[in-house]
Amino acid sequence: MKKLSTMKLGMAALGIYIFGGIGVFSGIWLIVFRRGVDLLGLGAGHTIGYLLLCVGVAFSIFGVIMMRIFRNRY
Repeated sequence: MKKLSTMKLGMAALGIYIFGGIGVFSGIWLIVFRRGVDLLGLGAGHTIGYLLLCVGVAFSIFGVIMMRIFRNRY
């Protein structure tokens, strides 16, 4: 039973890591190609891009830390 729980935690960590990578690259795309374009009334494209870039980097770091913890502890 412990092995199944570890597998779920590892897959969750990998999912967070991949989600962060998608956020980073979509943020870079918004910064470069959507400068000054309004995105659905939420704000300019480059400002949302900076937000996605920072949150994506944070999620990627968090995912890597989680993977390392689960690998060493379980």
